[in-house]
Amino acid sequence: MSLYDFEVKTITGESGTLAPYKGQVLLIVNTATKCGFANQFSGLQTLHDKYRPQGFSVLGFPCGQFANQEPGSDSEVAEACQINFGVTFPLFAKIDVNGSNAHPLFRFLTNEARGVLGSKAIKWNFTKFLVDRSGKVLKRFGSTDTPEQIAPRIEQLLNR
Repeated sequence: MSLYDFEVKTITGESGTLAPYKGQVLLIVNTATKCGFANQFSGLQTLHDKYRPQGFSVLGFPCGQFANQEPGSDSEVAEACQINFGVTFPLFAKIDVNGSNAHPLFRFLTNEARGVLGSKAIKWNFTKFLVDRSGKVLKRFGSTDTPEQIAPRIEQLLNR
């Protein structure tokens, strides 16, 4: 199964797959609007805006598993992201990223790009997965890795 085959639901409730993103460089992120790292929304949006014309997208997957820092409904999350952070990059329905109810996409991502000491578990909000144009998961970045720090890696992939 490839990255593009996973079923996902948009934040507005539409079902589909990631197939529309085939051929793009992606940064897939588990997000939370009440998290101390929520200021990264602005940096993620900047990346999305800057590199989108070259075939790049940020994909945000809200998650409330970490200290319930994403407590709202999907519509409340969408509103908070737009009003508080100016987010226009694609957002998807709230999911779990760890445990028995983890979304299959995140099971795939964590298997393909492991964390510290080979860990599969996501440690906190704003863990980021960089994916190349062929759908290969290249690297996992932690919560403290800022969008600005990831930009050079994105540029390398876009210029291949």
